[in-house]
Amino acid sequence: MLSRRKLIKRMSSLPLLGGFMGEAFPLTSSVPAPPTRDLFKELGVRTFINAAGTLTYMTGSLMQDEVLATIQYASQEFCLLDELQDKVGEKIARLVHSEAAVVTSGAFSGMTLGLAGILTGMDLKKVEQLPHLEYTGMKSEVICQKGHDIVYNHALTNTGCKIILVETVEELEKAISERTALLHFLHIQSDKGKIMHEEWVALGKKHNIPTSIDIAADVPPVENLWKFNDMGFSFVVVSGGKAMRGPQSAGLLMGKKEIIEAARLHMPPRGFNIGRGMKVNKEEILGMYVALEKFIKQDYNMLWKGWEASIGLIENTVKSLPGITTQVTVNPLGNHTPTLKISWDTDKTKLAAKDLMEALQKGNPSIEVGGGKNGISVTAWMLKPGQDKIVATRLKEELSKLS
Repeated sequence: MLSRRKLIKRMSSLPLLGGFMGEAFPLTSSVPAPPTRDLFKELGVRTFINAAGTLTYMTGSLMQDEVLATIQYASQEFCLLDELQDKVGEKIARLVHSEAAVVTSGAFSGMTLGLAGILTGMDLKKVEQLPHLEYTGMKSEVICQKGHDIVYNHALTNTGCKIILVETVEELEKAISERTALLHFLHIQSDKGKIMHEEWVALGKKHNIPTSIDIAADVPPVENLWKFNDMGFSFVVVSGGKAMRGPQSAGLLMGKKEIIEAARLHMPPRGFNIGRGMKVNKEEILGMYVALEKFIKQDYNMLWKGWEASIGLIENTVKSLPGITTQVTVNPLGNHTPTLKISWDTDKTKLAAKDLMEALQKGNPSIEVGGGKNGISVTAWMLKPGQDKIVATRLKEELSKLS
């Protein structure tokens, strides 16, 4: 073994060691970028023009340039995850009018974490026990309207809770018991329930039960980001990788301070909880914050006019074709963007919607559109500049075959 004196002497004879190691193990942004590779082509993965919308199976949306730059910036430094969530959460909470906020791995995880926080509070023993609720003293039921019962409510049962379905106020009040932990609401299907937002919140306050709302894909309009916090919901969840064009695997959990603080106990970096796998890294946290800022500040009138112009171009290109019917609609509850419905008389042609969709997919460039019973739907908000003309041309080519 070298003595301390010999070691110092030996090291002093290597004046270039630091520089050499710096080159061998670079940790700064000065590292030359690797050669550009078309990895999708290399791997044989089909890419396409997205005229369908912000669908998860189509990888949501494309991140803004500012978000990508933020991710690159964040990747060059270390920080403490909790400190970053603290500081970013404070900023986000101010933007969305909530007491507190945290970046989650999507809206789904936000629902799980928010309910978990309600169930356990700040009790670490209870945090460790989830999703095993029996004999713990924790509540175990979530009340939801039948019209709001969708597959994504599995996020709530992940905590071990059972969902109780109701339709009327009378049924809701009969269903409330000492086991009731939460009253959950789904905005996108609010028209399918008999109890509206304000009354839902009022019922929660009347019975001293927290209320939550899922608005995963329900921005724009931008004011939805704070509307439901202002309304008094205990927590609100939204996706970050759809219209906000943040990281696809990020989302926001916003709400009452005590709920968000407790929810944080179920998140990484802690590993004794049901949320350990719901990890968001520093790049996603900062990327989500920048995406939110940009989303709130952007000019929606200009953005909307651009969408309308693209949809108008596509509609005008195909509507004069024999047998074609077009209609532009806007969903008032979610995915709030002009959507072109294109249909035709299926009694007069053998062309099915799936056949047209397949032809568009197999074309060059490949195009994805939405499907329907007697036609297709087309959106413009995920199109890159100039792609509206490509979509219009290809639709005309394929639909002309009907005549």
